[in-house]
Amino acid sequence: MPSHAPRLEVKNLVRSFEGRRVVDDVSFAINPGQVMCLLGPSGCGKSTTLRMIAGVDEQDSGEIWVDGQLVCDTVFRIPPERRNIGLMFQDFALFPHLSVGQNVGFGLKGERGDIHRRAQELLDKVGLLAKIDQFPHELSGGEQQRVALARALAPRPKIMLMDEPFSGLDNRLRDGIRDETLAVLEAEDAAVLLVTHEPEEAMRMADQIALMRSGSIVQQGAPYNIYNAPVDREAVSFFSDVNVISACVTGALAETAFGRFFCPGYADGTHVDIVFRPQHVRIDFDRHGKGPNPTEQQGVAARAMVKRARFLGRESIVDFALEYNGERITASVPNVFLPPVDAPMWLTIPRDKCFVFERAR
Repeated sequence: MPSHAPRLEVKNLVRSFEGRRVVDDVSFAINPGQVMCLLGPSGCGKSTTLRMIAGVDEQDSGEIWVDGQLVCDTVFRIPPERRNIGLMFQDFALFPHLSVGQNVGFGLKGERGDIHRRAQELLDKVGLLAKIDQFPHELSGGEQQRVALARALAPRPKIMLMDEPFSGLDNRLRDGIRDETLAVLEAEDAAVLLVTHEPEEAMRMADQIALMRSGSIVQQGAPYNIYNAPVDREAVSFFSDVNVISACVTGALAETAFGRFFCPGYADGTHVDIVFRPQHVRIDFDRHGKGPNPTEQQGVAARAMVKRARFLGRESIVDFALEYNGERITASVPNVFLPPVDAPMWLTIPRDKCFVFERAR
């Protein structure tokens, strides 16, 4: 086995149902100790990909490799129970008639004392050693989730597959449970494949994100790069609310309320969308119709009228109508900012926070 082989490598997986490709030529690799996230909306193929890796579904074509060894293609196939892969789902599926310790040790082979020690070790890691003799119905949802994690890790799997494992938890518990789970997984040095439809969860947990849409991976990379260098307008809007202003290219430039945007590579007459996030809109007070001085970084200030303002606890959301052409812009502002309706303001957007894409036909 080559020392540089990924722990898990997926090559050109394809799966169709009733003539429709649910997974379309998906490829990626995960190293030991790394967390990869398949992120996308419901029905994009991410859970089907996970099931094929687990061995509970079969691909139409493509290969799955573990530590440089072929696990399955369309001819050769190692059964699920021999793949050394741990599974963790939204439904914790704990056995109600078994104690916490017995749940964690279930399925392990060896001496009873060794199995009990392994259960103790993992329950200690997840902070539940004191509840080893209790039963699942005596635990909270967060505690049940940690028991499910301990049980999945008990056989020392090389790979951990996690399908929306935190979606059933209370929002207040979720962040803490995610962080605890990551710490335990890192200590076990497993390669982790997490499936989720929540961008915040992917950003919080993953070393690498594979953004899926309609069965394909449309962009793959570190969370910072996916967020700050999105491949298209849909990729931007999947991670956050967006503002979109429209323009037409002339001489590689697009004229907008915020000045000209450089559009290299676009032919004259191309309609483009300039996309930016609400948190990047800068607001300045209207000084009797005289806006802030333009800068290369901020561009031209656009005059706008407040149409609505509301306070959401951590931030305020303010909707504007641009005086230039009536286009609507939303800004998010930390803390309380509730200007009156129809108050004039000047808006600017940093050029490095804007993305230019050809408008979808």
